[in-house]
Amino acid sequence: MNGMNDTGDTGDGTGFDGPPGDHGADFGDTDFDGADFDDGLLEEELRQAAGVLDPLPSALLQIAVDAYALHDLDARVAELTFDSLVDGIPVRGATDAPRMLTFSAGEVTLDVEVGPQGLLGQVLPPQPARIEVLGGPQTAATLTSDDMGRFTADTPLSGPFALRLRAGGDVVVTEWLRA
Repeated sequence: MNGMNDTGDTGDGTGFDGPPGDHGADFGDTDFDGADFDDGLLEEELRQAAGVLDPLPSALLQIAVDAYALHDLDARVAELTFDSLVDGIPVRGATDAPRMLTFSAGEVTLDVEVGPQGLLGQVLPPQPARIEVLGGPQTAATLTSDDMGRFTADTPLSGPFALRLRAGGDVVVTEWLRA
């Protein structure tokens, strides 16, 4: 029976179970144990194919550029020390409660309330400051705190956002969060 037994196996140790006469793809002299295989060439060909078949969306590229622009050599990263989504105690009957966030960087604390009406916050210790609300592909909104460190933004946040605080000679940057 053309060198095959009743199960379609050729008996040559390959374990081929296909129809008679079909011995699968012919890979020629390709050695799959790595001797004749160029990983760098394959990676470059896959990168080019992905660039043609699935290009990077321009909005995503802009988000990456904006995130890199957040990189300040003088900035201190503010640690998220409280998030009401994680640390808060649920209140019975409360619907659409604002999200409360607290960031700390050394002696500077930033308390922020994010709600459907916008952003409300305070810089502690109280001081005038400039706060930039970064929101992905949108341009950064700039807020100014009063002498008590309070600031507001009437525009609701959507998607990822971060805050950059400039007070005196300090620059403090928060991590990116989802509104």
